[in-house]
Amino acid sequence: MTVVTASMVKELRDRTGLAMMECKKALTESNGDVEVAIDNLRKSGQAKAAKKAGNIAADGAITIVQEGNAAILLEVNCQTDFVAKDENFAGFSNKVAAAALAANETDAAKIAELKLEDGSTVEEARIALVQKIGENIQVRRAKIVTGDNLAVYKHGLKIGVVVSYAGDAATGKGVAMHVAAFNPVAVSAEQVPADLVAKEKEIAEAKALESGKPANIVEKMVSGSVEKYLNEVVLTRQMYVIDNDKKVEEILKTTATTIVEFVRFEVGEGIEKKAEMSFAEEVAAAQAAAQ
Repeated sequence: MTVVTASMVKELRDRTGLAMMECKKALTESNGDVEVAIDNLRKSGQAKAAKKAGNIAADGAITIVQEGNAAILLEVNCQTDFVAKDENFAGFSNKVAAAALAANETDAAKIAELKLEDGSTVEEARIALVQKIGENIQVRRAKIVTGDNLAVYKHGLKIGVVVSYAGDAATGKGVAMHVAAFNPVAVSAEQVPADLVAKEKEIAEAKALESGKPANIVEKMVSGSVEKYLNEVVLTRQMYVIDNDKKVEEILKTTATTIVEFVRFEVGEGIEKKAEMSFAEEVAAAQAAAQ
C-alpha cells in the first residue's frame, strides 16, 4: 500500500479544487495514483451530479459578458443564494458566458458541449462544480443582443438587462435601469405579443359581462381595460424610473434616442419552486438523508 503524502494530497487538491479529506480518501483508494484518483473522482462526480439533478435549482445569477457590438445574458441556476454568491460559481458562469458568446450559441444543450479554455467541456466543468459545491447547478438559458450601441445594467445577481439603442448613451443606460425596475413586455404596443393582448381582453370581457351593462358599454369597458394594460406593460408608455413626471417616450424624444431592442433576465422566472419547509420538516429531512 502506497503511503499518501501531504504533497500528493496538495497536488490532487490543486488540480481538482476538492476538499483535503476527499483528496486523501481518493488517493488512498487509488493506491497513491493521482491520475486514477482524478478519474475516480470524475466518475463519482457524474454520479453525484445525476443525483443532485432532481433537486430544484431556482436560485442563481445572471451573468452578462460584452465583446464589442455583442453582449450575452446567461442564467445559471443553483439551489441557494449562498452558492449564487460563491466565487467558484461566478467563475464558472463567466467562463460559460464568454464561451457561448464567442461561439454565438444560445441553446443550453449546445452550450454544454462547448470547450472552455482549459480544454474541458461546459458539461464537464458543471459536473465538477456540482461535486465541489454539492448543489444542483444548471445552465438554463442565454440570449445574445447585438447593436451599434449597447447599454448593460445588472441589479445585484438576480436581474440583468441589455438594451440596443441609437442616440444618447446616458438615456440608453437610464432605459436599461428602467427595464430592470419596471419589467416592460415590449418597446411599443404593436410589439406586445398577440396572445397576451387576447388573454387580457378575455379577462376584461368576463368582468364586464358580469356587470350587466349594455353591449356598447361593455365594449368600451373592455377597450379601456386593454388600454390600461398596455399602458402598464409597454416601455414607451411607462413613467420613467429616473423622472416620474415624464413617460419614457418623452425622454426618448427629448434626447433623440431610439430603443431598438431590450432583453431582461431575472433569476428563476417560470421555475416552480417547492413550498418552504418548517424547521421541524427540515430536521426530519436531514435525519432521513443521514440514514
